[in-house]
Amino acid sequence: MTATIAEDNVAAARRVSVPRAYRFELVKLVSQWRIRLLVLACWIAPALFVAAVSRQSTLPSDTLFGRWMHATGWAGALVMLGFAGTWALPLLTSVVAGDVFASEDRLGTWRHLLVAVRSPGRIFAAKALASLTVILLLVAGLACSSTAGGIVAVGNQPLAGLDGHLLTPADAAGKVLLAWVCVLAPTLALAAIGLLGSVTLGRSPMGLLLPALVALAMQLAQVMPLPVAVRLALPSYAFIAWNGLFTSPTQPGPLLIGIVVSLLWAVTASVLAYVLFLRRDFTNPTYDGSGRRAVTAGVLPLVGLVAVTVAVLASATGVTGSGIEQDKVQRSVATAFAHLYRLQTEQLNRPAVTEAQLKATATCDKGSVKVAAEGPGNDWRCVVSWHLPGVEVVGTAIYQLDVTPDGRFMADGDGPKEVNGYFLVRTPTGDAPNPLWQFDGSVDLLDTASKG
Repeated sequence: MTATIAEDNVAAARRVSVPRAYRFELVKLVSQWRIRLLVLACWIAPALFVAAVSRQSTLPSDTLFGRWMHATGWAGALVMLGFAGTWALPLLTSVVAGDVFASEDRLGTWRHLLVAVRSPGRIFAAKALASLTVILLLVAGLACSSTAGGIVAVGNQPLAGLDGHLLTPADAAGKVLLAWVCVLAPTLALAAIGLLGSVTLGRSPMGLLLPALVALAMQLAQVMPLPVAVRLALPSYAFIAWNGLFTSPTQPGPLLIGIVVSLLWAVTASVLAYVLFLRRDFTNPTYDGSGRRAVTAGVLPLVGLVAVTVAVLASATGVTGSGIEQDKVQRSVATAFAHLYRLQTEQLNRPAVTEAQLKATATCDKGSVKVAAEGPGNDWRCVVSWHLPGVEVVGTAIYQLDVTPDGRFMADGDGPKEVNGYFLVRTPTGDAPNPLWQFDGSVDLLDTASKG
């Protein structure tokens, strides 16, 4: 009896807790030169990039909020957020989460680790938490660095929202921070996919590339004219839906759905990775992953999750097709024009006017009367009409629209040139193009008001 108790005490003494294993795995990660280089790059490079671009005469106007980088430092953080969601975050999750288990296969250190920790479950938890910590550190660096670079280079100025309404510096700061927090959900989904690939594919390079490849496939799906339910069922939509925070009123529906879907993917992929890791045979030093297991235990459950999510969203939202309809486009264009008209009026030192006084409306068609005015395309044409107090003549302006499948549009002024042509106006931060010349906007894909 005494010997049994002594053996139990020795086993307990040798048992490594999850916090201790987590610290060990975190030290292993940050001791790698590539991880240190990534941390350094994420905390320095965005500030230099945003500051340099903000000082250029030509801005990335084809990027969301890129045309406002001369006007406010907050625009730079949002431009970097768009770039991060498309390229940086998928690559970062691949390097960190996609290699956290595969590195042990390459080095052949599983036996030593199992002897030290004595629990595959605790090993998985420690590695997952360590990779998550590093990823959060990298995302924080991207957000803080890009924001600091913009504020230092341009200043803490108001930000024009996606529909043209002005956000105070305090409001802009809060929404920029919230936007970066929201993209953590799809980042976690990609990280979980990285864990799953690293567990199932072993030392194969496909495990390391899996998050980036999955992200690329979902990005390609987002630029295709897919139904709204399919688009929202992919976690990549959360990398786009944050732009709904910068409209008035906000468009929280797509963003909340994107976050929930991303978290479902993160939990599902993590559970699959955990179960497969516990079932792994660690006695085989030449283990190099299993392609069949990756398909049956990894791909098929995620495909099933997409199918179920599509069915639930189609039933719950009641939105069919692309979600881009004539009434939605007309309301969005008229709202953005009214907000930016007030901004132009202030910049030109003209008498102030309110949106209620303007009564701006828009009439939009797509291609010709023979083509249904719905869906994405660069052949949208809108005629905006508005009224000025004390003026009987109704003002009109023409815009050519390029509407993307995710609901974002870019309006290009097509006359009259004194209203929406290209000319410079004086602003507190210097000369800037006429705000009514070109502007971005967003169509709420889940808006069903026009059907009510």
